[in-house]
Amino acid sequence: MTLKIRIDDSAPPYEQVRAQISEQARAGTLPVGYRLPTVRGLAESLGLAPNTVAKAYRALESDGVIETRGRNGTYVAAAGSAAERGAALAAQEYVERVRRLGLGEEVALAAVKDALRAAYQG
Repeated sequence: MTLKIRIDDSAPPYEQVRAQISEQARAGTLPVGYRLPTVRGLAESLGLAPNTVAKAYRALESDGVIETRGRNGTYVAAAGSAAERGAALAAQEYVERVRRLGLGEEVALAAVKDALRAAYQG
């Protein structure tokens, strides 16, 4: 596992850790079942506070990317299906909200495209 924290990046360090682990898990660079370093171990190797790494791990676990098995460690989960279910649920909630707001399909879709473009290109 290779992570790089950029101090000059606008994203906070915990978000950089979260995003890089998530991307590596999604790409298969970190295979399902791969044991991640301990919070302290990763924090030490990256020069970060343990709480920063712990925050990233909590977010990744909440997203279904990793799973903690108590004292046995933290592992890459079979995240594809969990992530896809989470995305489908979020999409459904979005659709319900924009309909309540009275927005049409074209406006709702344009808002999603703008948000995705900003997230993935910016």
